Amino acid sequence: MINYNIEVGEKKKNPKKEIIILSIIAIILVSVAIFGGIELAKIRNLTKNSINPENTEYAQGGQENNSQSDKESNLQSTNEQVNTNQTESSGQAQNNGNTENNEQNQNNQNGISNSNQQAQNNSAEQNNQEANSSKLTAKQIEAIDKIYNSKEKVAYLTFDDGPSSTVTPKILDTLKKENIKATFFVLGTMAKSNASLLKRERAEGHYIANHGYSHVYSKVYENENKPLEEYEKTNKIIAEALGDSTYQANVFRFPGGSVGGYYDKIKTKAKKVLKANGIAYLDWNCLTNDAAGSDTKEEIMQSLKSTCKGKNSIVVLMHDAPNKKLTAQTLPDVIAYLRSQGYSFKNLYDII
Repeated sequence: MINYNIEVGEKKKNPKKEIIILSIIAIILVSVAIFGGIELAKIRNLTKNSINPENTEYAQGGQENNSQSDKESNLQSTNEQVNTNQTESSGQAQNNGNTENNEQNQNNQNGISNSNQQAQNNSAEQNNQEANSSKLTAKQIEAIDKIYNSKEKVAYLTFDDGPSSTVTPKILDTLKKENIKATFFVLGTMAKSNASLLKRERAEGHYIANHGYSHVYSKVYENENKPLEEYEKTNKIIAEALGDSTYQANVFRFPGGSVGGYYDKIKTKAKKVLKANGIAYLDWNCLTNDAAGSDTKEEIMQSLKSTCKGKNSIVVLMHDAPNKKLTAQTLPDVIAYLRSQGYSFKNLYDII
C-alpha cells in the first residue's frame, strides 16, 4: 500500500508529460481524420465520374417500359421450324439403263433450282436496296415504334458494335445455315475496315442499321444534335463501303439504350431530332448479356430465357464485336431455343 500511494503521488506531481503525450495523440487522430475525409471525397468523386450507369447496356434497353403489355398466356405449342429437309423420291435405281438419265435430269433440276434461288436472292437484294434509298415515312417510323406489339411470336436478332473479322463471319455462317435474316447495328469505326463484311451482310438479306460512330457516351451525347451527327457520319461510311451513294440506314440504336442513364434528357431531345429527319430508333427487350457479364454459354442462355419470358415480339440484343467469340459459338443454341418456344425470325425489312 505504501509503494502504491507513493507511485500515484509521483504521477500527480508530473502532469506535463501526460499532457504532452495526450496532445500528440490528439493531433495524430485529428490529422488522420482530416486525411481520411479528403481521400474519401476523392474516391467518391472518381466513382461518380467513372462508374456511369450508361457504361453497361442495362437489361431492358430503354423501350422495355413502354413495350410489353401483351403478356398473353396462349403460348403456341413448340412448333419447331428446324430446317425441313426435302425428301428425296425414294425409288431405288433399277438396273434398266436409266441411271445416267436420272442423274442428268437431277443435275438439270438442281441447276434450275440454283438459278431460281439466285434470281430470288438478286430480287430480294434489289428490293432491300430500294428500301434503303430514301428516308422513312411517318408510318414506317410508327411501325418501328410498335415492333413489340405483335400478337404472333416473332424474334428479331440484332447485333451491335460490328462488323469484325473475327466474329461477324461466324455469325453470318450460322444465320445462312439456319436461313435467318438478322439486323446489324454497325459502328462507324468498325465499318471503315470491314467493307467486305458489310457487302456480305447486305447480299445475304440482313438489315444494316446504324449504331453511331464512336460509342463514346461523352461524344455521342454532348448535345441533342450529336446522335444525328454520329448517325450521318456512319451512314456515309456504310454507303461508301457498299458502293451505294443512295444508301440510308434509317434506323439508329442509341449506345446504352435510348432511355435512362446520365444523358437521359439529351436522349429525349435527340429522339425528336432523329424523327424530324426521318430516322427511327430501336432498343431491345431481350438480351443475352454477352456484353454485361455472361461469360459462359449457360449464362448467355439463362439471360435469354429470363428476358424473353412471357413476350410475343422480342428484339434480342447481341454483339459481333471482335471479342464476342462466345456469342458466335452460342448463337445456334439461341436460335434452337427460340424456335422451340414457337418464335419465327424476322428483320427490319419485314417492317419497313
